[in-house]
Amino acid sequence: MLYDAYEMQRSMLAGASAMANFGAGLLQNPANPFSYMGGGSIVASALEVFAHAAAPRGKPAFGLDTTVVDGREVAVHEEIVVRKAFGQLKRFRREGVEGGPKLLIVAPMSGHYATLLRGTVERMLPSADVHITDWRDAKLVPTSAGKFDLDDYVDYLIEFLEAMGEDGSGRAHMLAVCQPSVPAYAAIALMSADKHPLRPLTLTLMGGPVDTREAPTSVNTLATERPHAWFQQNVIVSVPMTYPGAGRRVYPGFLQLAGFMSMNLGNHMTSHFELFKHLVRGDGESADATKGFYEEYRSVCDMTAEFYLQTIDVVFQTHALPKGEYIHRGRRVDPAAITDIGLLAIEGERDDISGIGQTKAALTLATALPEDKKRYLMAESVGHYGIFNGSKWRTRIAPVVEEFWAANAA
Repeated sequence: MLYDAYEMQRSMLAGASAMANFGAGLLQNPANPFSYMGGGSIVASALEVFAHAAAPRGKPAFGLDTTVVDGREVAVHEEIVVRKAFGQLKRFRREGVEGGPKLLIVAPMSGHYATLLRGTVERMLPSADVHITDWRDAKLVPTSAGKFDLDDYVDYLIEFLEAMGEDGSGRAHMLAVCQPSVPAYAAIALMSADKHPLRPLTLTLMGGPVDTREAPTSVNTLATERPHAWFQQNVIVSVPMTYPGAGRRVYPGFLQLAGFMSMNLGNHMTSHFELFKHLVRGDGESADATKGFYEEYRSVCDMTAEFYLQTIDVVFQTHALPKGEYIHRGRRVDPAAITDIGLLAIEGERDDISGIGQTKAALTLATALPEDKKRYLMAESVGHYGIFNGSKWRTRIAPVVEEFWAANAA
């Protein structure tokens, strides 16, 4: 019933958004004499803010058509290297550029699409052959495709790394942003234990919940103050009949978005008021920047119930990885098996999603890894989003990642 109610509300808001957008355009049209009357721009700006906030959204495009390599502009083409039921391995092929380090960016499966990491991909394109995990919206996956849980997530990462190296190019680098830090860490531990020839050269973990007992945030508190059964009963719903995944049990993206918005509701309200003021003043550039952020931020997708619930249990409630109790398909994940994969842990000083120390714990767990293979970066004055996007990511954090690759080259 919850999902059906949301769909009804979404449909009504879509109509209201279209009407508001039409009204704003009418009031801003120079051919309309009412656009010159006092208060016309204010009403038009208010309608435009509402229209943008209420508009329905689908999966955004990466839109990365070119990059600059060695001072020259080259075309970029998206390719699907591996296609799976719940996600695909996408490559950003740089036309005419061969060789160079391969990079697997592991996008979070936490309610947003992989395009949330557009800025991450864009910054790494000049220096790497970039691949990314492009997860599917669970409501679009038919129930005939079966389940997808945390164990499947780990298996996907291993398969993707194998696909990247099957051309004989060797081992790649891996970078995990936020939520996938734990499954990415589990994947390299399992591959290390097996002496897998295509285990990554390095793993960079950025703002990830490796050990959520360290500096718990409001996200961690929410996940631990309620029993596991509460999540099953209150946030898991069935996909409506209007989607290909009808009947699949999911944790819907709109609930995840509502949770994130409520955590910083004051900031979001301020941002929209600033958007309104930019529109009134005619500052289109500033208005477009705010719109662009929220266009991505509000584009959400569903997670399978089994993946969400297993993540709550393993990562946030039982702390299985740092306790040495993480079991993957009947096999214990042993961080001590990691002996030759460079580990870089990056945390933001102002991160309100993953507290300080949660990601750094990955370095401590790898007891058999030499110290010269470990590195830690505390990004000063950087919040969670700024770790992997924005000017500080581009100028202060990404260069450290590239230096770490060079220090751990094959």
